[in-house]
Amino acid sequence: MIKHYIAARQEIEGPGSPFAVTTIEVRGQQLKTFAAAPPNMRVVWEMTAVHGDKKYIVYEDESYTYNEVHAQVRKLAQYLVDNGVKRGDRVAISTRNYPEWVVTYWATVSIGAASVGMNAWWTPVEMDYALGDSEPKVLIVDDERLERYQQVPTKRDIPVISVRSERDLPAGGVRWTDVMAKADPGALPPADIDPDDDATIFYTSGTTGFPKGAQLHHRGSVINVMNIASMTAAASAGIAKAVAAGDLAAAPPAPPALPPVFMAPTPLFHVTACNCILHPATLVGGTVVLMYKWDPGRALELIEREKCTNFSGVPTMGRELLMHPDWKKRDTSSLAAISGGGAAVQPDLVEKIDKELETGTPTTGYGMTETHGIITANTSLWYTTKPSSCGPAVPTLETKLVDEEGRELPRDPNITGILCVKGAVVIKGYLNRAEATAESIKDGWLNTGDIARIDQDGFIYIVDRAKDMVIRGGENVYCSEVEAVIYRHDAIAEAAVFGIPDERLGEEVAACIVLQPGKSVSEDDLRAFLAQSLAKHKIPARFWFRGEPIPRNASGKFLKRELRKELIGE
Repeated sequence: MIKHYIAARQEIEGPGSPFAVTTIEVRGQQLKTFAAAPPNMRVVWEMTAVHGDKKYIVYEDESYTYNEVHAQVRKLAQYLVDNGVKRGDRVAISTRNYPEWVVTYWATVSIGAASVGMNAWWTPVEMDYALGDSEPKVLIVDDERLERYQQVPTKRDIPVISVRSERDLPAGGVRWTDVMAKADPGALPPADIDPDDDATIFYTSGTTGFPKGAQLHHRGSVINVMNIASMTAAASAGIAKAVAAGDLAAAPPAPPALPPVFMAPTPLFHVTACNCILHPATLVGGTVVLMYKWDPGRALELIEREKCTNFSGVPTMGRELLMHPDWKKRDTSSLAAISGGGAAVQPDLVEKIDKELETGTPTTGYGMTETHGIITANTSLWYTTKPSSCGPAVPTLETKLVDEEGRELPRDPNITGILCVKGAVVIKGYLNRAEATAESIKDGWLNTGDIARIDQDGFIYIVDRAKDMVIRGGENVYCSEVEAVIYRHDAIAEAAVFGIPDERLGEEVAACIVLQPGKSVSEDDLRAFLAQSLAKHKIPARFWFRGEPIPRNASGKFLKRELRKELIGE
């Protein structure tokens, strides 16, 4: 079966195709890109004007068309230019997933400035650090973030535009409504934008110390959208080839023919929601559904009301949707895909999604901020065929595995190593962090820090984060493998596996468990269950049963270091 998918990719990425891949010189390196890629994100935004009165942004009970958002983008872009923002400057966005976030993003990148995605969960101290690091010319803040900005340790005179707030403004501040009350200039201000200009500064998770500001450029942002489109086309074409060859009796049931409606439940200040949902949805004239905060019951209500065709969140969100009592009560027949990324998707969740979506499919993507979005994608028949794989690499990336000393390892399905990738989609580096940039990117190769293996078909399997591995008495125990088995038990709602110090072995395996409501399981029973699938040294020596959800960061990933500190004090 896989041969049909490989053949489809060769055709789609070959000469004459809209997704033909070529190699160009970028910053002194020969890197892969798409021959037909638009030069910058302003061009991408201008292309969407044809969508006119189609519904573009839905936020809770509010709705905005493409025409309405284009008018707001023009007004804000002109305001920014009139107030001294020019090519190469930065505009910081510190709000919830409001429609104003989207407007600010497109206005900023369209005038050649860079949007700075401020983590909406940051404390005043963290906010202060990022503002000092990125030095924005303007700060867009909602009510909660404005209050925190007024508490930052360093006095900063950054012009503020307040969103959905009646709070008193700092000197020189204006309200969003006042900017939008201005006349529509009718066109975007002129701008000269190079493909390698910064489009966005996204800060990495920062689970230890202050985060690094990844410099995402226009070229990479455009390529990521095309990578997503190319991988989607190849998956469908591969199925058609398999049916034509008689190797597949029939294509999977097709979802209803509906306009594309994407739910974005994760924060726009991360690459997943911005580059992997907002960008592709906008380009195809789709609707983007935003929420005040994540709530699976509310999400199901919006999926039914808006006829969402795509749901893309971290795996825990997909699991919570399927587990919610309203899943059977709401009409989710419009869903063509439930996607999981940002963390390992356990094989049992792939099976659950495939079973629950009558005409849809499970989908996953593995990626990083440092690659502007996806590195791999796996969907439809190919995902259920290889549910433990995050898929093959996108067309514009080369891959290799290296050992801890950086030496390239031979291509062998049984060999694991640290995954490195190279292509025009890799970021320029980290803002003000030359040393960190040099450490992560060598000769164009980005060290992902993830331990992986690559099978004979080119499908990549992420075994674990290099720093999320327990070395127990000299044996490597990959946390995601243990978690995947724990999740097979029907009493488990959440599971996080990590290492704890052990005098004899160096490290021992431990797990924190949250049970399903009304369910129970003893440590002994859970160990006996795990013993059916895991070697003895992989079974946690210590369990903690927690009565509340495991702490997560803003993108929904478990904060294992914070959890470990809470449980063992280090």
